[in-house]
Amino acid sequence: MIKCIVIASGNDASVAMAEHIGGSEQEFVRQMNERAAGLGMENTHFVDCCGLTESTDHYTTVRDIAIMSRELITKYPKILEYSSIWMENITHETKKGTSEFGLTNTNKLVRQYEYATGLKTGSTGEAKFCVSATGKKDDVELIAVVMAADTSKERFADAVKMMN
Repeated sequence: MIKCIVIASGNDASVAMAEHIGGSEQEFVRQMNERAAGLGMENTHFVDCCGLTESTDHYTTVRDIAIMSRELITKYPKILEYSSIWMENITHETKKGTSEFGLTNTNKLVRQYEYATGLKTGSTGEAKFCVSATGKKDDVELIAVVMAADTSKERFADAVKMMN
């Protein structure tokens, strides 16, 4: 489930994981807001677990996304590892049998930019195209956060400019 969320932006998997961890998505979102405040993310408020709600009550800033990204990659390095995967096949086993499906990373930088190490994309009609991208060059690790790019291509180009 985590790979589906991290690699392919599996919003259905995000909701299922939130319900599993928090008992309900609403409780999980409450915990998200509590954790964000504890990290010093002063200008963030979540309304849902995957950012799809286009509501003025759901907001964040570049600084806060960078704080959250730093916490994620330092405390949970497996997430950074998963976010660097370009493509992977997942085997799903149920009582009805086994099936396989493929995941393709929404973060095209992991394939197109030699110093990219991963992280996450996002987009909605209101937020436009966003990315929190990580990279490493000459033992220097960077996080580039791009929000509200007009196109997917523009968000990746802006992230590369920040990391160069």
